[in-house]
Amino acid sequence: MSDPLSPAPTRPVVTRIAPSPTGDPHVGTAYIGLFNYTLAQQAGGKFILRIEDTDRNRLVPGSEKRIFTMMQWLGLTPDESPLQGGPNGPYRQSERFDLYSDYARQLVASGAAYYAFETSEELTALRDAAQAEGHIIAVPSRELDPQEAQQRLDAGAEAVIRLKVPHDGETVVSDVLRKPIAFQNREIDDKVLLKADGYPTYHLANVVDDRLMGVTHVVRAEEWITSTPIHVLLYRAFGWPEPVFAHMPLLRNADKSKISKRKNPTSVEWYQQQGYLPGAMLNFLATMGWTHPDGLEVFDLAEFQRVFRLEDVTLGGPVFDLAKLNWLNGKYLREVLSEDEVARRLYAYLQDQKHELPLDDYFRAVVTMLIPRMEVFSEFLDKTGYFWTEDYPVNEKAQKAIDDARPLLPELASRLKNLPTFDAASIKAAFGTFAEEQGLKLGKVMPPVRAAVAGTMESPDLLSVLETLGRERVVARIERAARPA
Repeated sequence: MSDPLSPAPTRPVVTRIAPSPTGDPHVGTAYIGLFNYTLAQQAGGKFILRIEDTDRNRLVPGSEKRIFTMMQWLGLTPDESPLQGGPNGPYRQSERFDLYSDYARQLVASGAAYYAFETSEELTALRDAAQAEGHIIAVPSRELDPQEAQQRLDAGAEAVIRLKVPHDGETVVSDVLRKPIAFQNREIDDKVLLKADGYPTYHLANVVDDRLMGVTHVVRAEEWITSTPIHVLLYRAFGWPEPVFAHMPLLRNADKSKISKRKNPTSVEWYQQQGYLPGAMLNFLATMGWTHPDGLEVFDLAEFQRVFRLEDVTLGGPVFDLAKLNWLNGKYLREVLSEDEVARRLYAYLQDQKHELPLDDYFRAVVTMLIPRMEVFSEFLDKTGYFWTEDYPVNEKAQKAIDDARPLLPELASRLKNLPTFDAASIKAAFGTFAEEQGLKLGKVMPPVRAAVAGTMESPDLLSVLETLGRERVVARIERAARPA
């Protein structure tokens, strides 16, 4: 089979991610996707999204669609994918089976691979014996004469196709982020390339797809390093030039273990449902293993694309610190987005969460008060319940403040009811006059009012809260709190 691509090194940069639709859309996929997308954007190249769905036993219905949704939410739009299509499709491995069979047989014909007829029981016995002697498994079919192998196939025998790894020498993997890594060939198994049922293994499908799709840079997680010598051997067996490899450091928990949902939320959907901003998430992921050359902690995708260099990625395990992400998301709410944009995005988020609040001046006023006190949108309703209902809880600390000052509340309610103008300045003046007449400090007057109207001692600026709630609600709440329990 002829190679459809020229080996010329001047081909434009083409990157890809190739997730498997086997569960929740993972933050690791978003992380690797960001760096691949950026590398392609910088070079004016292409970014491909391919679905690796050959492991039919692990497929989860709907997972593929959720991957597409994740990429759309993040704004990492591929140039080619199962959704967009493109000149190198199809983009699902399950739709490319004929290709893999043809290329596997090409390797057999060239002597770089062979048909293997061992049963699973025979392989288990061989593997046990090899482990006992401290070496890799030796597959007897490797020594079969090709004509005999073909006769067995013609007779209906089942066989897999295995790569014929050289017994001596070494396979060296070049990696942009590391020194060359040498793997001793005698320690590499003859990996299965094509299963007896015609399904390709990851190794064959990955290399064939990358080559046919013109991928020039394979940027993926470092857990794939041990698979790379197999891929290098395949490229050489086909006579294809190798892509540029870069294996990114794995995301880690605080204890440096590989990130897992037992210790950190790993589904991008969770972050979307909690109301994180996609820009903040991308900013955070960009700092996983990379630092802005000017020390900036807050920057957008365009700035990342402007200054990023792949060779500047560091290999110390980046910690996926949720507290840092929360801080960064809060910075976006306060410093990157305008108040109007925060209000519009929060409104859209609440609608997605099936909360019906009007996008009016009242809503905008509440949002403005909460911006300094909020890190993610999911906190909004918990922190502002008293703005939307009269049936709000009163916590223990607030109840004590009400109980201690109950004799003051009726007169405070009366004075607020009779104010000519109910605005922050007038309310503050009324509080000041009342405190002076009672021989109290202002700090003794305002807390019980806060407790009465909000049910908590933690709220935004009290004068702003009162002005926004309006005279009728404020007076009614203070009068209600003034009644004996």
